[in-house]
Amino acid sequence: MARMICPGLPAGWINAWLAAVGATVLDSRIRLHWTENGTPVAILSAEDIDPLDAVVASWPDAELLTDLPIAEYWKDTGRLGRKVPVADFVARAQTARSHPYSWTLSSTMTDLYVDEKGEVDHAPFDPPAPRGITLHHRLMKVHEQVEPSIERMRDSLEGRAVRVQGNGLGFDHTRLGSQSDDTSPWVDPVVEVLAFFGLAILPMRGDGVDRRRRGVPSARERQRGWLRAPGVGGKGEFMWPAWSQPLDCAGIDALMDAWEPHRKVVWSRAGVHAAWQSVRFEPSGNDVTRAFGAQQL
Repeated sequence: MARMICPGLPAGWINAWLAAVGATVLDSRIRLHWTENGTPVAILSAEDIDPLDAVVASWPDAELLTDLPIAEYWKDTGRLGRKVPVADFVARAQTARSHPYSWTLSSTMTDLYVDEKGEVDHAPFDPPAPRGITLHHRLMKVHEQVEPSIERMRDSLEGRAVRVQGNGLGFDHTRLGSQSDDTSPWVDPVVEVLAFFGLAILPMRGDGVDRRRRGVPSARERQRGWLRAPGVGGKGEFMWPAWSQPLDCAGIDALMDAWEPHRKVVWSRAGVHAAWQSVRFEPSGNDVTRAFGAQQL
């Protein structure tokens, strides 16, 4: 198999991990595993094609992204903003059921938890933004900043790309500058777009609770991979592994069920040799910034 080592995609960076997974989502020929010496970085491989060529060939165009089920306006189903009434979500989900990218709804929102206002819950990887800007709007904006080519993709995958000003998807801690000044955020748009497609294996779920009803039990909404340490409350943190065997998207999906983050002694059974958990950015004052760093397990 042809393979490419990607120092621009270290496993300990959430967005890079999602981006590496996203490459396997976009092109089923691509396999992913991670180096085992030093800081693990992604290794993309493929049969009968250079994995870099596969990334370029499968790069989504604006037409595809405009037609995603989470677009603001889509197939006469009404407007989908940041605040989504459950009835609007249901109508959109029913229409999108057979769409190949229906996961863009189920990996960002769930109607298995409805708040007191009758709105569905958003995933941690679908963070709020000023002026009600949606994740789809963020994706389109960052996609505009990429002109796909072998050279451009290689620069990002090898860690040489020049960043552009912007928030990207809105949860990468490396986009942030100093809190002591007005430093603008900067992102690698290639990593951001690929990271969006990595969300395909991280569906959002809930306990089927409607908070509009009196006396309902407390609910636990969650996105796949977001776990709580034993005996610890709260929403938990995202936990993700690095593995040694080349896996396609379906294999990675299965691995996320098979490995046990809190039982390091059995990681090797799933081929896992390193793992991390997210660390939340702590804003000051009225700052609404969301971001996730990483701590190795």
